Amino acid sequence: MSKEPQAGRPKEQVVQLYQSGKRIHPKLAKGRFANWRIAAILATQFVFYVLPWFNWSGRQAVLFDIPERHFYIFGLSLGMGDLIYLAGLLIISAFGLFWWTTIAGRLWCGYACPQTVYTEIMLWIDHFVEGDRNKRLKLDKEPWNARKIRIKATKYLLIFVVCAWTGITFAGWFTPIREFVPAVFALSAGGGALFAAAFYGFMTFLFAHIMREQVCKYMCPYARFQSAMFDHDTLVISYDEERGEPRGARKKTASREDTHLGDCINCTMCVQVCPVGIDIRDGLQYECIGCAACIDACDEIMDKMDYPRGLIRYTTESALKHEYSEKDIKKRLLRPRVLGYGAVLFAAVAALLFGIVTRETLHVDIIKDRGVMVRENNQGWLENAYNLRIINASEKEQVLDAKVSGFDEITLTGLPEGGITVPGNETITVPVQVSTIPEYADKGSHPIEFEFSYRYADDNEAPRTLTEKASFIGE
Repeated sequence: MSKEPQAGRPKEQVVQLYQSGKRIHPKLAKGRFANWRIAAILATQFVFYVLPWFNWSGRQAVLFDIPERHFYIFGLSLGMGDLIYLAGLLIISAFGLFWWTTIAGRLWCGYACPQTVYTEIMLWIDHFVEGDRNKRLKLDKEPWNARKIRIKATKYLLIFVVCAWTGITFAGWFTPIREFVPAVFALSAGGGALFAAAFYGFMTFLFAHIMREQVCKYMCPYARFQSAMFDHDTLVISYDEERGEPRGARKKTASREDTHLGDCINCTMCVQVCPVGIDIRDGLQYECIGCAACIDACDEIMDKMDYPRGLIRYTTESALKHEYSEKDIKKRLLRPRVLGYGAVLFAAVAALLFGIVTRETLHVDIIKDRGVMVRENNQGWLENAYNLRIINASEKEQVLDAKVSGFDEITLTGLPEGGITVPGNETITVPVQVSTIPEYADKGSHPIEFEFSYRYADDNEAPRTLTEKASFIGE
């Protein structure tokens, strides 16, 4: 029986539901934007790797102590009651991202995103050990031999060191790093901290070395909704098709008039340096992370060809369509969307700073003793019992005194002589009693007010005050 397809019938084809992506080996870009990217990476990694080692007033300068539910940021000490500031920080981060993206696209992705930063570090290691793009491609095609094993082993040893130290540093943000690091090498570190270090180090290896651009393409939600923040006046990396087309190779000595070609010589250098493997000449794509490596590569080629720079550049869609000149791009910064995001961002920053500066470092909760609603004391006065739950949100010891008002004759008893001493970052409960003449407090609930004055134990400045309302139950 013949297996030849009959005339008019479609041929059988194999449909692949999944096709694995090819490994991208980007060429190392050099230029002004590459230098900016290096500076951003060094700055962010200085904060990440070095900041936990700083000390402040006898403790780690920045420490997020999850078990004790307390955050330390230099001189600022925040407890669980200060989570409102975390909400404010998240609002600032969100609107800061919206505002900056509306102005200049995905600069966060290209210069400061941890995924981009650690992918770039892994690419540095690849370049340092295996060589530039062509050497890496050639090495991958070579059969396994002693030379290839030595090169690959060296590369993975360096990657392991970077990932391991990254994981250890990450755990050092949540546990005292000066104690944790020696404990790791002494094999005496706590299980929770070790798990956090190992997990973060492994995820750094998986995302930054194994998956790389796949994270940006398929996992990052920002790549999907970035278009909602773009408009025709957003600065994005663009290929000037009007100037570059028709593209084609030519000799360096050939003039543009003789070749009848555009400025693009079709060298594909912009593709070779792209860390996500796209061709910017096909237009703006959601995979583009705005790293500007293609601009550096193209500018270098334009310099060699003695052509003006800017075939690939930061510009706006409206400028490319000649709706206004390149010089007028700055004027478009003051458009409603930018001003709106900027106003909200400024208000959020101002509110957060005001809240931190004016925050009370001591909080008091007045809890009515439900076991004894009202009783008569030895003097024949009516008495209510309360528990003062005092929270010291600072690191210093504070002294608190209190008085109460609400009736013409009212007394507060139960306070220790000299005031209540509250250790730093501690919460204590102090029982007190409030009493008044029976004629003043008939049956029912009566409003009263506690006034507290507090100061640091080693400080002679005037005490700060706060008031809390409560109720007094009469006979």
